[in-house]
Amino acid sequence: MNTTSSHEAVNCHWCDKVLERKNTLQRDGHYFCCEGCYLGEFDSHMQQQDRDATYMLLAESLVRALDTREHETGLHSKRVACHTLVLARQFIDDSAELRQVYWGALLHDIGKIAIPDSILLKKGKLTDAEWEIMRSHPQRGYDIISEIPFLAEAAKIVLCHEEHYDGQGYPEGTLEEEIPWGARLFAVIDTLDAITNDRPYRKGMSFDVAKDEIVKLSGKQFDPKAVGVFLKEENTLREMVEMKCFLEPDFG
Repeated sequence: MNTTSSHEAVNCHWCDKVLERKNTLQRDGHYFCCEGCYLGEFDSHMQQQDRDATYMLLAESLVRALDTREHETGLHSKRVACHTLVLARQFIDDSAELRQVYWGALLHDIGKIAIPDSILLKKGKLTDAEWEIMRSHPQRGYDIISEIPFLAEAAKIVLCHEEHYDGQGYPEGTLEEEIPWGARLFAVIDTLDAITNDRPYRKGMSFDVAKDEIVKLSGKQFDPKAVGVFLKEENTLREMVEMKCFLEPDFG
């Protein structure tokens, strides 16, 4: 807690009262009219941190539930969520918006919980009928989390994470700017992760192979602006991919 002297009129950050006196309580660039307001805001801030931690725990628990069926999913989901944040920070400063992007990327495949094991875990090629059921997972995921208030915006990313910039994706054929920005960023990262990590039918390929594929599909599967920021952050993403690591999310 600091005090500052100023002749400029400011408002109390907590109660919005106009402050006319010279010396006011200050924290993180915000001013307070009295100790009660200062402590009230501080307590609210700590409660918000506790809520955010609880929300994060719930989101990651949902992913772990899916991981009980697909052993790879948890690491994949955590990687793509953290890597998507690398791109999102180039456009988004607001921590609440960044959390929605992170949670949307983290929970992108949550709808697969509702897909039967006979389809989800099938080793061979899916039939047309089975593929139609598999393609329902974005809508199913949206239905699962869209009623959770703190995941409302993230749910839109879940719904649209398989959409393509040119309208050739699913489930609705949404295109271009109609696709949520977070979903357009995620699409690039999801392809990067899919190409550079091992699959049951092939070994993971190099970052450069993934980069070439992403650039080739700019304007088709991917938003050119999303591809542009991917190229801007290439060095950071390359290092993260090569180390097979993810960073703990930072929304500050």
